[in-house]
Amino acid sequence: MQYKKITAAILCAATFPTFAAEILPDVVVTATRTEQAADKTLASSTVITRADIDRLQAQSLTDVLRGVAGLTLSNNGGAGKASSVFMRGTNADHILVLVDGIKIGSATTGTASFQDIPVAQIERIEIVRGPRASLYGSEAIGGVIQIFTRKKGNSSASFTAGSYGTYNTTAGISAGDANGWVNLQAQQQNVRGFNACRGSLVAGCFVNQPDKDGYHNSSLGLNAGYVADNGIRSEVNALQAVSKNQYDGSAFSGNQAEGLQQVVGGNVKFSPTQNWLTTLRLGSAQDNSNAFFNGTFVSRYNTQRDNLSVQNDFALRDNQLVTIGFDQQKDTVNSTTAYAKTTRNNDAFFTQYQGSVGAHSVQLSARRDNNQQYGGHSTSGVGYGYALNDDTRLTASVGTAFKAPTFNQLYFPGFGSATLRPELSRSTEVGIAQHTDLGKWSLNAYETKVTDLIGFDARFNPVNINTATLRGLEAQALTQIADWDITTTLTSQDPRQTSGVNSGKLLNRRATKTARIELAHQFAELRVASSLYGEGRRYDDLANTAGKKLGGYSLLDLRAEYRIAPEWRVQGRVDNLTDKQYETAQFFNQARRGLYLTLSYQAK
Repeated sequence: MQYKKITAAILCAATFPTFAAEILPDVVVTATRTEQAADKTLASSTVITRADIDRLQAQSLTDVLRGVAGLTLSNNGGAGKASSVFMRGTNADHILVLVDGIKIGSATTGTASFQDIPVAQIERIEIVRGPRASLYGSEAIGGVIQIFTRKKGNSSASFTAGSYGTYNTTAGISAGDANGWVNLQAQQQNVRGFNACRGSLVAGCFVNQPDKDGYHNSSLGLNAGYVADNGIRSEVNALQAVSKNQYDGSAFSGNQAEGLQQVVGGNVKFSPTQNWLTTLRLGSAQDNSNAFFNGTFVSRYNTQRDNLSVQNDFALRDNQLVTIGFDQQKDTVNSTTAYAKTTRNNDAFFTQYQGSVGAHSVQLSARRDNNQQYGGHSTSGVGYGYALNDDTRLTASVGTAFKAPTFNQLYFPGFGSATLRPELSRSTEVGIAQHTDLGKWSLNAYETKVTDLIGFDARFNPVNINTATLRGLEAQALTQIADWDITTTLTSQDPRQTSGVNSGKLLNRRATKTARIELAHQFAELRVASSLYGEGRRYDDLANTAGKKLGGYSLLDLRAEYRIAPEWRVQGRVDNLTDKQYETAQFFNQARRGLYLTLSYQAK
């Protein structure tokens, strides 16, 4: 079958492992848009598998992302509430988020609704730190998070009950083989919640509504694929999550929201010649939100992103791979708010070279984006790796990126400014990684300079007035001592504004230090684990006002699971064992001590 031959030829040419019908645990695609061994990538990255998610007993995507090197999170009051993810100190809208290769997120706010993406639908997550605009375009200043939905596997089901009126049910059916498969997943999550905000008329959520703010999410996921006898591989995927969220708000902003996250896409891969692989991808993502106040409709903000991609990979000779591609994106806004413009197109061409000679490896990439609103922007990236020996490798990279202003920043009535320029960045990074019999570890240091950072003037309108310098150090280690698995991550960062009235101040809601230590041990059919997660100080505002300082905190979680039969297991989790009270956004409450029990089934 020619497709398998060309794929194997390309991957071997780039020193990657042979292609399989599904992404293998030690293979990543996000760092280069091509399949690559995780320990060969020149980018700082983290891969989270389905097995990792199950071991964490995670109930949300933010549960999974907490503690990942380079990431800081903030949340506005519990399950389903607005959650922001900051990568390497950049803004929340400086992360590009993909689901099965399709760009998602709101065109009005510029961020993805992490809180509404159902964790039961996720097969694996790839997190690539550092600029990737030269491959993906706007938003990838801090990095890229790609979510892959569930594909082939065994049929499964689970039920979780726990604190704050939590009930979570999942079910999945899977059938097929390497040549054809179909997978259907369903999840329903209900959380009675707690009071999201302790604000007043002048702070926090600007209301006083001491109640329980619940959350409901129902989702369906579908993935199906077929590999023809001639090697042509086709795949379709769909994910839909419908949510209802209660929060503390006013008659102007609403206190209830009904949301929809939907991604539909498909791709075809084929090889026109022996050393040429073509991938065609088409998809559409919706981020919809309707706000209500005590049951009365208030507003609608619906956005849609349509994506088309054509990518060609050419294996030139041993250990050399060239990629040439074209991306097209159209953003559309449908809202009760009257935006001056409601559509925007972006066309882009990109190219990449990957090669290695002996101990040296290199990655070169460049991209040209042409945006309907403000013309063309060019970005580039250079990565270099040197293997000191079979176990140790040094890496270095330089990259540029940009972020297009959102529809809110450009056109929101009485707020936006159509003259805003894109935010620009330049990043440098050096790293070292080692893999020995004792375990593996890595250390990465980076600096990112952002110009034309969108800030606010005296009337709180967005303007290009700020610059910022973001520096940081990330460490990861995995080892085993006396049959105990030990995983550690540490992030130390200094994201500071370097111009404007707040020059020298820290960017808001980003902790300067985070750390996570996890211990786990397997006793026959019983597995026990504990996690200690800590964050340093942060400020809730750009001015770093003393009254807006949020203190550091640490959380201790305990987990256990027992396999009662080959297909059945029971799990238990205690979150925040010490009942710590803390905030990641001022005046917004976080969950205290919680207990959760899960019964799960997976066919063998």
